[in-house]
Amino acid sequence: MRLLTVLICVITINTVAVSQEIPPINYFTPIDYNGENQNWSISQSNDRLIYIANNEGLLEFNGADWSLYKTPNQTTIRSVEVVGDRIYTGCYREFGYWQKNEFGILDYKSLSQDFSQQLEDEEFWNILHVEDFVLFQSKKRIYTYDLKEQSLTTIEANSSFPRMWYVDGQIYFHITNKGLFKLNQGKKTKVYDFTPFIDDEVISLFELQDDLIVLSRHQGFFKISDDTLKPWNTNVDGILSQATVYSAIQLANKQIAIGTVSAGYLLINEEGNLIYQINEKNGLQNNTVLSLHEDFDGNIWLGQDYGLSCINTKAPFKIFNGIQGNVGSVYTASEFDGRLFLGTNQGLYVREKENDAGFQLIEGTQGQVWSLENINGELFCGHHTGTFIIEDVNARRISSIPGTWTFKSMKNQTRILQGNYDGLYVLEKKEDVWRVRNKVKGFDNSARFIEYWDNQIFVNHEYKGVFRIETDTDLTKALQINVDTTIRGHNSGLAKYKNEIIYTYKEGVFKYDSRLKEFKKDTSLSKVFIEEEYVSGKMISNGDRLWFFAKSHLASVNSGNLSNNPIIEKIPLSEELHNNIAGYENITNLNKKGHYILSSGSGYLTMKLDGQKQKPHLIQIGKIEEISETDPDEIKNRLSLEGPVQLSKNQNNINFSVFTAQYNKHDKPLYQYRLLGLYPNWSELSDQSSISFKNLPYGEFEFETRSMVGKTFSENIASYSFTIRKPWFASTVAQIAYVICGILGFLLLHSSYRRYYRRKQEKLISKTQREMQLEKAKNERELIRLKNEQLNQRYKMKSNELAASTMSLIRKNNVLTEVKNLLKEKFDDEGELEGVYDIIDNSLNRNDDWELFQEAFNNADRKFLKKLKNAHPKLTPNDIRLCAYLRLNLSSKEIAPLFNISPRSVEIKRYRLRKKMNLSHDENLTDYILDL
Repeated sequence: MRLLTVLICVITINTVAVSQEIPPINYFTPIDYNGENQNWSISQSNDRLIYIANNEGLLEFNGADWSLYKTPNQTTIRSVEVVGDRIYTGCYREFGYWQKNEFGILDYKSLSQDFSQQLEDEEFWNILHVEDFVLFQSKKRIYTYDLKEQSLTTIEANSSFPRMWYVDGQIYFHITNKGLFKLNQGKKTKVYDFTPFIDDEVISLFELQDDLIVLSRHQGFFKISDDTLKPWNTNVDGILSQATVYSAIQLANKQIAIGTVSAGYLLINEEGNLIYQINEKNGLQNNTVLSLHEDFDGNIWLGQDYGLSCINTKAPFKIFNGIQGNVGSVYTASEFDGRLFLGTNQGLYVREKENDAGFQLIEGTQGQVWSLENINGELFCGHHTGTFIIEDVNARRISSIPGTWTFKSMKNQTRILQGNYDGLYVLEKKEDVWRVRNKVKGFDNSARFIEYWDNQIFVNHEYKGVFRIETDTDLTKALQINVDTTIRGHNSGLAKYKNEIIYTYKEGVFKYDSRLKEFKKDTSLSKVFIEEEYVSGKMISNGDRLWFFAKSHLASVNSGNLSNNPIIEKIPLSEELHNNIAGYENITNLNKKGHYILSSGSGYLTMKLDGQKQKPHLIQIGKIEEISETDPDEIKNRLSLEGPVQLSKNQNNINFSVFTAQYNKHDKPLYQYRLLGLYPNWSELSDQSSISFKNLPYGEFEFETRSMVGKTFSENIASYSFTIRKPWFASTVAQIAYVICGILGFLLLHSSYRRYYRRKQEKLISKTQREMQLEKAKNERELIRLKNEQLNQRYKMKSNELAASTMSLIRKNNVLTEVKNLLKEKFDDEGELEGVYDIIDNSLNRNDDWELFQEAFNNADRKFLKKLKNAHPKLTPNDIRLCAYLRLNLSSKEIAPLFNISPRSVEIKRYRLRKKMNLSHDENLTDYILDL
């Protein structure tokens, strides 16, 4: 009988396990935290950091970054416990504590070094903090460290599986084969030696309703009441009998969390009833749970044989895995008549709302379900194969027309407009039976999104646009079809909300303007998402809310009138978490106010809007690092967190790592920062927790950062002040030197300019003087030229006078000679005319004419006669006279009268003159005299 009960229990629990809704779980693999697979113990500090005892060392997690600290003796850390600002750890032959230094790095101090010889082969599996003591437990002893006295004492406690518990003011521990003990004034005392405590290992102790609850490794729960031991029956006994229990803790709400070796994680309430089980089938990476810890926010941390898990028990979401529940991808859901219906790609499933039993397939609905609509108290199912009405847990087909997308109620409650793959149909209820009355003729396009408004039918087609169809009053045929092709796009959507037609695609949200008969963009509603966040235009209108779906959130619009500014509430539920099928998103309002079911590609999520309230949170600076100038990924050194600090000019590449210790999967912190002194404005919100500043100038700066979780900013603004010193060339001394150099430079420059301008002035004066001298010389040359011209003119005049005089003499002599010759011809008696002849001869031979000629010749060519005398000093006056006549380029015929001789005599005189001048035969006498 007992075996049958256990088997029934196992079967029931396994059925429940695959159909239950579980909280979101954060998974961390060894790759994520850069450690080994196994995690033996978990603890949390007052600043909300998580510390894990890992095979590789001590792991620290702040919600943004992981850090690994290896033990001094390079052994596996088995236990960790945070007390104040110290992190106590135990490993092989070593225990002590870690404490952060000014750089935010953990430094280790050993407490067991004085016991190195005594420790032998001990490994410390458990650490317990009680009042002013920290207890380290190995399989052989318990070492008690007095925090005040900073002293150690030991207690012999041989145990194959060391555990300690602090329950109801007492410290309990178990010694294998001996029973349950407690510490009393530093001494061990046996309190219980019941057979299960001797034969089996005690995993954990809890106080529950004034009773002591004991969990054993293999035999399940026991209750000690009035010093009497009896089994504590729970509905997980069947699981525990098949699985080995490894760890267990009691939560703040008195529930009990259990970690097993092969069955994963179980959570039971105070009555011993299973709340849910999580294992490899529905959420865990590994079925072996080595350690458990409840953090300050109620999250349950699981240290596993492979990795870590953080269960967000306080999250307003619960997840149902449709794959493990054998229902597939959920496209639609409805709570109807006390039951929950799921329309999936595999068919229509149902379960009783208040029953955790699995979903059952409704016969005849196998295949794709597109929609579930509660219209006037009847549940309609749109199916790939047609249309069904759901009655109790059965489906009755009312149409075999393939591909029913959706249904829209009409004012006439006996008619329903139905959208199908091939157009629009009208359902009509006659004699309490629904049937297809007719197809709307003239429209044959797919009608997945339809709305009936103001006696018009609106149909959205992703690739053709939005159709506006006017029909006859009986909805039998389309009279006019208008299509707006300006707004169309993949995964677009159409909905009616508060008697308005709303259309959405990646460009924004549009409302239909009945006056203009076109869609106009609504700037207020378009704030529900930005284009980069767009996933789908699918909208769900239920109650007073209109739902939109974006990459990082759900958006809920709730307002009294869409013409006013709507109230937009963004719920931080990312596309990754809810895993919707783009274009087929669905959210269903359950009968409970504020409770919703969100369809998913792998099941569904339940959501409580009243659970969205954010708790206050803080932001902290985790580390500050100087970055290498040559390699941005290389950290040169850590900077002190205890600012303000002074940095050199070369330390101007700084990286800040900040964190908010928030571990909810659905609510990741977003960070903002600013650098006062350079960037006074807040940056855009980002999920990046590391901020780098490159090539900062010198000056005083204050780094400020804050975080946002959900819609709430952190209570504090973390800040850090630092100064980048001026380089030597910008220091005060350098500036004074610059001033002095500037003054000296100015004086030097001034002096240089003065010299320059003096030289320039001197050059100018010199140039002016040269120009004046040149001008003077030019003037003098001009005067000389003028004088020369005057002299030339005078020379010409004298020459003319000389020529005139010479010609006058020649003419006079010619005349006298002719007169004499004429007289001789006329008068034979020369005696009578002898006196006349004498006068004529005297006149011809007189020197007066020569002297007059000589004077005129000297005035015209004074240098010639001097040159002639110098060249030929032996010349007679007649020779000189002949030379003068030759100088005038007179011919022998012209010279003869001047000497009163014949031309032949002139030639003789010329011959003699050549000889006196020693001229060669080839030289011309006249040319020689002219060149002289």
